[in-house]
Amino acid sequence: MLEKILKKSGWTDIILSIIFVLFGVMLIANPEAIVSFIAIILGLIFILLGIFKLSEYFSTDKTNRYLLAIGIVAIIAGIVIMNCADIISSIFRIVIAICIIYSGIMNLQTIIVWKDYQSRLWLISLILSIMIIIAGIYILVNSGAILQTIGIIIVSYGVVNIIENFIFIKKVDNYLK
Repeated sequence: MLEKILKKSGWTDIILSIIFVLFGVMLIANPEAIVSFIAIILGLIFILLGIFKLSEYFSTDKTNRYLLAIGIVAIIAGIVIMNCADIISSIFRIVIAICIIYSGIMNLQTIIVWKDYQSRLWLISLILSIMIIIAGIYILVNSGAILQTIGIIIVSYGVVNIIENFIFIKKVDNYLK
């Protein structure tokens, strides 16, 4: 009985990991389409939440005006999210890129101090700081860079999880024998 439950749990995790891998591959291959799809789903959720809050407002004694405001704002937010997915994605990408570039520049300032103190780490830190700045610039000019990176991380996670679950299922067989 325990063996069946453990094996079923392992196979369920494998199936979920395969779904993660497929999602990650889609995110790598076509990040803009995935963002649009997610924006539509998220927009619909906000619109449905807004409709729910409006119906709650109109079905009660109308003393809670926050329900009316929340409903209207949620519907407007849903429409904006659905229609402006590219703008939202671009703003997010630009903010992340600027933060990465800023971090690289701040590291350069630290390197100057390390060099003055005759530290041997300054050359390695200089190379890493330049790489961070280049990565930030790459994200700034490449619209799909962040999403593709997330896709790679998701695929990596899925593959590692699949391997771990196959090992787990094998160990269950060995352990229970």
